[in-house]
Amino acid sequence: MRLLGVGMCAAALLLGVVAAPAQAAGESQELRGVGWALKATGKDARFRGLAAVSRSTAWVAGSKGTVLRTSDGGRSWRDVSPPGAVAEGLELRDIEAFDGRRAVALSIGEGEASRVLRTEDGGATWTEAFRNPDPKAFYDCLTFFDARHGLAMSDPVDGKFRILSTDDGGRSWRVLPNAGMPDALPGEAGFAASGQCLVASGPRDVWLATGGGAVARVLHSSDRGLTWRVADSTVPAGDPARGVFALAFRDRTKGLAVGGDYRAGQASPQAAAVSRDAGRTWRQASAPPPAYRSGAAWFPYGAGTALAVGPTGTDVTGDGGRTWRALDPGSFDTVTCTADGSCWAAGEKGRVGRLEGRSGS
Repeated sequence: MRLLGVGMCAAALLLGVVAAPAQAAGESQELRGVGWALKATGKDARFRGLAAVSRSTAWVAGSKGTVLRTSDGGRSWRDVSPPGAVAEGLELRDIEAFDGRRAVALSIGEGEASRVLRTEDGGATWTEAFRNPDPKAFYDCLTFFDARHGLAMSDPVDGKFRILSTDDGGRSWRVLPNAGMPDALPGEAGFAASGQCLVASGPRDVWLATGGGAVARVLHSSDRGLTWRVADSTVPAGDPARGVFALAFRDRTKGLAVGGDYRAGQASPQAAAVSRDAGRTWRQASAPPPAYRSGAAWFPYGAGTALAVGPTGTDVTGDGGRTWRALDPGSFDTVTCTADGSCWAAGEKGRVGRLEGRSGS
């Protein structure tokens, strides 16, 4: 669905200050004394696609067919936009990167506007790996289990969400049979808001987030998209602008769902939910973020620490998503954290940030 307009001490968690990863923190530990350090991109594109590889290497993808890559922690950015995507003004809403040279990007839209592009040389050249031939399909998100196996999802076609699959790193794609996919609700779709409406954890588990229908739901597959089971979330839906916009799973059992109503000024009183059973059941956060959130990510060195971002700010949880507190008021659409303990966020007007220790903290 296209959006309209659209046991160490706490000091050891100060990203950009510590030289080595912290040990796993307890459930109650939160990020303290950190904030987003903006990394000037020189672009005005809206970056809803983000693939961070490490503290130094990250990719962003967005409007006007724009793709940027940094290899020095955001001090400089190389414009590696696919020429064809720029010429056609494609909306690149998701990007997944395996390293600084290999990445797969998804453009969204009805029919042939939905495409998958791939690079193996850091964006110097791109190959179109898939172009959607079905005018009824609209692809929203993609995800990878490993460097070979991945999926992409489309809004419902003939009453069911459609799943694309690759087993060669995104070079080729095929539509999976839909016999194991539950029927979609009337009006139900995914949100191409942050590249996180389809997420994987481990070698076979994948989750799909929905909105727009009477209930915002989360679908889970444990066999790489062949069969799915569905669960209702606690995030309000019942309107094309409301539902679950992003998922994040720390492992195959512990998950977060964030969303709300993306329209400016609209209340989102139940914008987050948590699951501890692989998405079979969801429980409303007791103190959720105060507004719509479109992206979420687990911090790798705190067992219960995660971030949620949206146009009105960033929130952090230290207890696995039950309660959230404000971290930063800046606007971002998507967020991700890497194995080396770095967290990146991206959003409107070319904004990209990396979580770092605040000066003087």
